[in-house]
Amino acid sequence: MRKTLFVLGIVSFLFTNRSFAQAEGSSYETAVGLKFWPGALTVKHFIQDDRALEGILSFWDGGFRLTGLYEFHGDINGAPGLKWYVGPGAHLGWYNGDYYHGYYYNSGALSIGVDGILGLEYKFDGAPIAISADINPYIEFNHPYFDVFGGLGVKYTW
Repeated sequence: MRKTLFVLGIVSFLFTNRSFAQAEGSSYETAVGLKFWPGALTVKHFIQDDRALEGILSFWDGGFRLTGLYEFHGDINGAPGLKWYVGPGAHLGWYNGDYYHGYYYNSGALSIGVDGILGLEYKFDGAPIAISADINPYIEFNHPYFDVFGGLGVKYTW
């Protein structure tokens, strides 16, 4: 229950705390959407014109993971609406009792690690839609290993 309240608190903060990103030229201020591979819900909020916080709640048969990212965004010259982004982050996850990378995680086992992200995002002019493609490399600390998530995302923006 505390985890749910914590997540709801963060989402409420992101939606009620208006930043100046939109006034300085960002193509949107906040977005919510879906990410594919693994299946995930995502919330992104610009805190400056070229910096955003993104939260990703991923689901797979072995459990779920909450990832927080701090992203640097930049325009791509000659491609209006297209931006690159890169940044660091961290994750916490919980497993449902499953083998993953050769290790058995007991039901309720905690997953902790550091993340990175590198991607491209396109915001459609005149429509509240953004699409993205990225890779999300991470290092897991519990049973040390390196892996890469990534995928395609669709977000509703405002």
